Formats: sequence, structure tokens, C-alpha cells
Amino acid sequence: MRIIAVALAVVLVAGAGVAAYVAYDLSSSFTADAVELEGQGPVPPDIGAIEGGVNLFLAGTDECEPEFAAYFGDRCKGPDSEGTLNDVNMLVHISDNPRRVTVVSFPRDLMLPIPSCTDEDGRTTSAMSKQQINSAFSYGGLSCVVKTVSELSGQSIPFAAKVSFGGVINITDAIGGVDVCIANGIRDRHTGIDWPAGNRNIQGIEALQFLRTRHGVGDGGDLGRISNQQQYMSKLARKLVSEDVLSDPGTLYKLASTALQNVDPSTSLTNPLLLVQIALAVKNVPFEEIVFVQYPTLTDPYDANRVVPDYDAAEQLWAALEANQPLQLTGEISGGDGVIEAGAPEDGTPVEPTEPADPVEPTEGAAETPSPQESAVALPSTITGQTAAQDTCSNGNLR
Repeated sequence: MRIIAVALAVVLVAGAGVAAYVAYDLSSSFTADAVELEGQGPVPPDIGAIEGGVNLFLAGTDECEPEFAAYFGDRCKGPDSEGTLNDVNMLVHISDNPRRVTVVSFPRDLMLPIPSCTDEDGRTTSAMSKQQINSAFSYGGLSCVVKTVSELSGQSIPFAAKVSFGGVINITDAIGGVDVCIANGIRDRHTGIDWPAGNRNIQGIEALQFLRTRHGVGDGGDLGRISNQQQYMSKLARKLVSEDVLSDPGTLYKLASTALQNVDPSTSLTNPLLLVQIALAVKNVPFEEIVFVQYPTLTDPYDANRVVPDYDAAEQLWAALEANQPLQLTGEISGGDGVIEAGAPEDGTPVEPTEPADPVEPTEGAAETPSPQESAVALPSTITGQTAAQDTCSNGNLR
């Protein structure tokens, strides 16, 4: 292989970093479909030059790719099958020293203003006062989604990437699957799941089924599905720093090549040196400092099946990130009862959680772990979430 450099390519999928050795002859596939972010200013060449941390955005799209369309049911039939929805929306905040990672998930059913956007063909859409967030991609692609979330949060978002659900399948397969915990069995005719309680290694189409199920976990809503996806991301983070991945050059190369072929980045994210900087910034963050939260919401007064922003609670979240102090989660671990703490389900049958991977030894010069004296910021109880150090299990509907 004509390797001209050793780079760490970072792909953030459910909020976790994917680091791998990258060969030069793969880089063209990563940059070919790069997207220019609307209104993007100059990006510093070194992530360390960005004071106060940095934000990256990851959109997961449910586009009807031919090889997976049959598994999407009604979504990929009829007049809507040509459209692309940004059904997974995650803002990843990497703090300045000491390094911490906070992943904020925005519900697909969130109703919010969508600004005027320009698509890749130069067409401009009018601003809208209230639309569902997962429609933003259809108005202007990844750039419009980033612009929408940036205006909602008040956060500058210089970097972004898009991955389809099919891409998630391929990336999951590249590392030999992800071990998830199911506290109560899941049955969901919409995604084809009929799984018993217990630990399960999900690969291939099962990864897609697990990430898409909403009727099979918790109260059947999107908030429960987000919590279930956060369990996947937490287990993915553990897998990525395990010996099974980091000590196997073949797996690393396969992971890198698969990620590069399945992720569409913003043009600001295509600089290999920047990818190295990002990877080095997050590689030694302790699991307890990787926090997954749901953007706080209230029930839409005009539609009980939709939610609207809880601006007051959200402002406290953004202020906490700006302060760069440890986050104290005071709310439930899950919105919509999508997951529960690992242990015994309601029928009394114990489910042993998957053992967490041994942490990677910090390299020289890595960010120090925060001291115990550092005070944490207590988030409002309306903000649900978990850390990568917590063991959670899917709260399936067979209970």
C-alpha cells in the first residue's frame, strides 16, 4: 500500500470517535462528496487554535439505498421514497482542556424554525417558522441541517458529516459488530425485530433494525428510540478502544476504508491534519466524561405527537458547556423509557451487562483527567441522558 502518512480519521456515529490508520489511495472517496457549509468562515488549521472547544455535527439519513430499501417498509415505497430525511441529528461538543465530549441528540419530531437555505443547485428556500427538524435536509442538504441547529442552539458549528443508515451498517460490520444489552425482549413488526432478552452482537441488517426501532422499546416514541441509540453509541465507543480493534491492523484498515467510503463530510473536515487533531483531542477522554444527552423538549401544544424546544433548560445546557465543567445528570437516563439501568428486568431474569473495555493508556501529553475538586454543573432534571461509563439495556416491549 502506498501509505504516505499515518492519519487518524474520525467518524462520530451515536456520539463516539472512530480512529484508524488511513491509506492515501482511500482519501479521494472521502473528499469526493464533501459539502460546503453555508456561511462557513475560515477554519483554523489546528483544532487547538479554536478556543473554548469545537462543535461537530453528525446527521444520520434514512435514504432509500437500493441494497437496504426493502427493510424500510412503507418509507421506501410510493412518492416519498425519493426523499432523504435527517432522522438522526447529533451535535458533538469537544471541550477545551480538560477534554470532554458531550453529544446532544435532537429528536426527529422536534418542531422548530428552519432558516432560509441554499441547496447544491443554488436554489434558495424561504425561512419557515415551524417545521419538523428531520425535513431540513430536503431544503438544503447537510448545510441546511447544520444552519438550523446552529440557529436553534446559538452554537458555531464549523464541522459536519452525513452518514446513511446503510453506512452505519457497513461501519458496524467493519469492527465485528456491537454488543448491546436487551433487558426485556423486543418485538417490532415495523422493523422485523423479534429478539429475546439478553446480550446480543448486532451486525448487518440487525444494526439497522436496532437503531430504527421505536415501537419495540419504551413507550414507542422517538425519545425512547434516541435513548436506545445512545446505548448503541456507548457500546460502540467501548468497542473502538478495545484490544479487538486497536491491536488489529487489519480491522483498523478495514474500519478506515469503510468509514471513508460511507461518510460525506463538510469541506472543512477533509483536511487530514485536522482529522488527526480531532482524533487526538478525544482519544483519551474517560468514559465518564463522554456524556450523551437529549435536547430538552416540551410537548407541542398543537400536536401531542410532536415536541417543541424547551429553551430555558437548553440555555442551561449551553451555558454548562461554555463553562467546561463536568456535567451532573439529574434527570432520568432515558426519555420515553427507552433504556433502563443494566440489571434484572421485570420478570426477574437477570441480564448481565457486557463488560466494558479496558481504557486505553493515555499517551504522553494527553489531557489530564479532571481533579475530584472540580465542581460539576447540575443540568435540569428535564434533560435526560447517560455517560459512556454507564451500563444500560434496551427496555423492550416484551415485559
